[in-house]
Amino acid sequence: MRKMPEQSSPAFLRKHGETVKIVLAPDKFKGNMTSPEVCSIIREAFLSVMPEAEILALPMADGGEGTVDAVIAADGGEIRQVEVTGPLGGKVMARFGLCNHGKSGVLEMSSASGLALVPPEKLNPLRATTYGTGELIRAVLDCGVEELTIGIGGSATVDGGAGMAQALGYHLLDAEGEELESGAEFLANLAQIDASEADQRLFSTKIRVACDVTNPLLGPDGAATVYGPQKGATPEMVIALEQGLAVLANAWLEHSMLESVEKPGDGAAGGLGAGLRAFCRAVPLSGAKLIIDMLELRKHLQNADLLITGEGCTDSQTESGKLCAEVAAAAKECSVPVLLLSGALKGDLSRFHQIFDCAFSTSSGAHASIAEAVRAGRSDLYFTALNIAKLINSGICKK
Repeated sequence: MRKMPEQSSPAFLRKHGETVKIVLAPDKFKGNMTSPEVCSIIREAFLSVMPEAEILALPMADGGEGTVDAVIAADGGEIRQVEVTGPLGGKVMARFGLCNHGKSGVLEMSSASGLALVPPEKLNPLRATTYGTGELIRAVLDCGVEELTIGIGGSATVDGGAGMAQALGYHLLDAEGEELESGAEFLANLAQIDASEADQRLFSTKIRVACDVTNPLLGPDGAATVYGPQKGATPEMVIALEQGLAVLANAWLEHSMLESVEKPGDGAAGGLGAGLRAFCRAVPLSGAKLIIDMLELRKHLQNADLLITGEGCTDSQTESGKLCAEVAAAAKECSVPVLLLSGALKGDLSRFHQIFDCAFSTSSGAHASIAEAVRAGRSDLYFTALNIAKLINSGICKK
């Protein structure tokens, strides 16, 4: 830590003549700001008050949107683009990252097969396919990586990863030995899985799945029932999707590709969680914990005086292993106090103090609508961070 003049040292955090070190590790403010944008705003606010502070920005993610950017920003790797098949068959440009000197790859399935790629009026999970995700995986493997991390949030699909498998060389055959068309509506006709031409690199590459969804593949809490309607499924479609996934699951069991389809997370991304286990021998992990480890948060917390995390909305789900709670847990392991900046605090606020040392809502509460609150999100965040920085610097809150 750098030496600095005694008079400019914030009393709250001062380590007797040493520069204050603050680590920023927020999630995105969904629908408003990316995690790098959140870091930039908080950093600007604090440096305007504490210009000598050492502020380390570590934009975070949990395996969903922003995962590639977070990993590459921390590692200094590179982002590449490749044309793949979109969820409804058209071509889209998808992204992936290379890091660790090209030995590691990271991708988000939503870049190829995501809900955001389909106009609301065209949503149809019976037709949507993960074929482009398979093409994206193949593109990363072509780069010679030794390990691959796949984030599986935000999908438009409920095909159990069948399309992905076909793009990776698997043949999904009907009773006549004919290849199934791509899309969940054809899974009910599956009779055999032929792995003779599957890409063998899948089995020599360490593949990890970053996911914090715990839904099973089938049943009332499964992929079709819970997430199908969010992707445009009618009640009749949900029944058809469930039937197709059940046929696919039976095929995995019959071919000894899986021992069970009841593992938490198998229902993530329309069954892609189970599909990655079956077709790619991937290992599912907590997305938040995985990204925290990949970004080496605990190492960066050494000698830190404060960690600031944040998210768009904090509620009862936050304490159930969501990113900000996991970030806070890592900070507490390192005996670093944690401050939360959230777009909104909802529910039993007293419970938040079991996770965070202090929590602030950035919303001014004076906005006439949600749309207005979103538009004011950046200025609200800056103003809140600025006030906190001034409070810290004032010496009112002494350690």
